[in-house]
Amino acid sequence: MNKLDQLRGMTDVVADTGDIDAIERLKPQDATTNPSLLLKAAQMPRFEDLVATIKAGKHSEAASCDHFAVAVGTEIIKLIPGRISTEVDARLSFNTQATVTKARELIALYDGQGITSDRILIKIAATWEGIRAAEILEREGIQCNLTLVFGFAQAQACADAGVFLISPFVGRILDWHLANTDLKVTRATEDPGVQSVMRIYEHYKSHGYGTVVMGASFRNTGEIEALAGCDRLTISPDLMEALSNDHEALPRMLAPLDTTLKTPAPLSEANFRWQTNEEAMVTDKLSDGIRRFAADQVKLEHILLRDH
Repeated sequence: MNKLDQLRGMTDVVADTGDIDAIERLKPQDATTNPSLLLKAAQMPRFEDLVATIKAGKHSEAASCDHFAVAVGTEIIKLIPGRISTEVDARLSFNTQATVTKARELIALYDGQGITSDRILIKIAATWEGIRAAEILEREGIQCNLTLVFGFAQAQACADAGVFLISPFVGRILDWHLANTDLKVTRATEDPGVQSVMRIYEHYKSHGYGTVVMGASFRNTGEIEALAGCDRLTISPDLMEALSNDHEALPRMLAPLDTTLKTPAPLSEANFRWQTNEEAMVTDKLSDGIRRFAADQVKLEHILLRDH
């Protein structure tokens, strides 16, 4: 049995791509998209007709991107048994009410395609405002995927808010440490991104939180293997292919704990902001991630409105 199949025996494998062909070939449980992946999808021959249709629709810039994201998500849903994660415009990351409104609009668009909300996760950046938006949406039955999680305070606040799922980023944490410190990583357990996910996973399981931990943003298969047993892992097609070609044994590294500790007091806004501010990596990578997604959203808008 190859490592990808072994991983599926202990972890829900999610495809981190908008490439329909790759999803069809690799058969993940769930799939995730973001503005960067949708930008790539918009330039694929497979979606030429969809792009032309959206251009002809004469939508606004934001609406064009929403329609494209939902159309791609609708195609992906046909190929997977689980859920598609669709992201709210990153430019709304610091506006709770606008995020809530946009999430409802995306759910309504999916509903218009006959896809119910239990097949969708709304992706939101894990800012304080984004977490508050997710808290509102979760109470309405709209489940969320809080993305761009780099620090423990973000993970703690998401659990406090009853968020369905978080996406702690592994590779981008490693990127920052390699660029800004003298860190040398000789094995995956020394990887600070891997260590971050392990800490969050152990905290959630030992305190009985129901929030799902989905490691994301991997740079190599070693990071993935070090997190085997995590609730979910969202993996690029290239790394999924690499795992499928490796037939060595894959040991389980993470497993739920038997004991449940007392739930800590919810993190206040002041403490959240202070703890986040105290970690340069978290503030750097969160702001950088939001900027990058926003920039790719703008590029996608230009493609979808080029002939207007």
